[in-house]
Amino acid sequence: MPSNDSPSVLHLYNTFTKREEEFHPMKEGEVTMYTCGPTVYGRPHIGNYSSFLMADLLRRWLEVSGYKVKHVKNITDVGHLVADRDEGEDKVEKQAKAEAVDPLTIARKYEEQYREDELSLGIREPFARPRATETIPEMIAIITALLTKGFAYETEDGIYFSVEKFPRYGALSGNTLENLSAGARVEVKEEKHHPADFALWKKCVGENSRHLLRWSYPEGERISTTGADASAGFPGWHIECSAMSTKFLGSQIDLHTGGEDNIFPHHECEIAQSEATSGLHPFVRIWVHRRRIDLGAKKMSKSLGNVFTLPDIVSKGYSPLDLRYYFLSVHYRTQLKFTWKGMDDARKARRRVMEWMKEIKEWQPMTESEGKHAGGVRDPWERKFKQAMNSDLNTPAALAALFDFLGWSRLNKVSLSVSGLEAVYSFAHMVRETFGCFEEEVREEIPADVLTLVSQREEARKAKDFIASDTLRGKIRARGFEVRDLSEGPKVERL
Repeated sequence: MPSNDSPSVLHLYNTFTKREEEFHPMKEGEVTMYTCGPTVYGRPHIGNYSSFLMADLLRRWLEVSGYKVKHVKNITDVGHLVADRDEGEDKVEKQAKAEAVDPLTIARKYEEQYREDELSLGIREPFARPRATETIPEMIAIITALLTKGFAYETEDGIYFSVEKFPRYGALSGNTLENLSAGARVEVKEEKHHPADFALWKKCVGENSRHLLRWSYPEGERISTTGADASAGFPGWHIECSAMSTKFLGSQIDLHTGGEDNIFPHHECEIAQSEATSGLHPFVRIWVHRRRIDLGAKKMSKSLGNVFTLPDIVSKGYSPLDLRYYFLSVHYRTQLKFTWKGMDDARKARRRVMEWMKEIKEWQPMTESEGKHAGGVRDPWERKFKQAMNSDLNTPAALAALFDFLGWSRLNKVSLSVSGLEAVYSFAHMVRETFGCFEEEVREEIPADVLTLVSQREEARKAKDFIASDTLRGKIRARGFEVRDLSEGPKVERL
């Protein structure tokens, strides 16, 4: 039975305050939510999707709870330099050089792959998906305001935010000015007033003179020529999210999500420039961050070359929704170590739930007077499920409630009344809408060679040649399928 001290309203761990807080939106019944999207210089790896899936889970639970969610997720297609610094190559342009095409061709190519992956993972479409390259005027407006208010200054190579002018700098990450030094993530330049000052705008001079994506300042018009030009430039990475969130959600928002790698410097800088521009505090009411995904002893990272993409997962015979279940079955503030055994376990658990959801449609109820009615069927487990989700999205506890209910409902299926069976349907619908990975997938046509192997295996089983039968089962699995022996004959399914 559920604990009496579990919250009945949503509580979330706020990275800014370092504690769980009761969530109430600024406007009753409506939530504004911003998610840092991908930098489109390559297909995102599965570690990137862990934070997007966490954001989708949060959005889904808010909607299940009755809120209208205005969700914005950006596309970064310019200005994100290597190593998240203010110097070096633009990630998109670097990939464009490697593939010998225009930078925006690269950006659109990988944006399309990213959106295909999100669709496969069951991630809901946001209210808006702005591109950085299409929000340049809004960025320039913020930069102009920061210059006018004295929070920014101009140098020969760009315009920088002065962190010393913003006393709350470091409150999110703990990297206060007293704690910061000229270290690995703080670029030292003589022109900077402080080593931690960050670029709002980079001029196309010096090492940036060949930057292909450039705009005039302050007009914000796209320029196609290259070469040293102090009147042309491109935005810094951090200013982009401030401009895009403000454009679509306003100067203050309820929720901001991302991966823990975004906390510093990206989100720290977002807070500084957004609050300095608007004069409003806080810019974000609750910050929600997903812990990273590790592969063995190292984090999963493109720079380390130890990443898997969604097509890699599919090539191993898994559904993208198996990956979704795997990532969501672990609490978002737990550092998950990715393993193939974990994927196997996720696939089995997800299949078990889907089989139950299909099975309940065939159950026959008793009369209302004779059977177990709705309240007694649903209430204990629904309360337990909701309290788990309201406890900082405690998905392991929520799934435990689901499997408890699954087992109980099977044991009591013959004694459910009409309203009792409707309560089972209602619970299943709530779970499906929350987790987004129990939808019935369109079954693909089984390849002819696999069907041949299945037929050969049936012949081996009839001949009681179990060694050959097991060998053929292994060949079927190697093709990404599983054969299950049922009373009516073999059933073949994608692994």
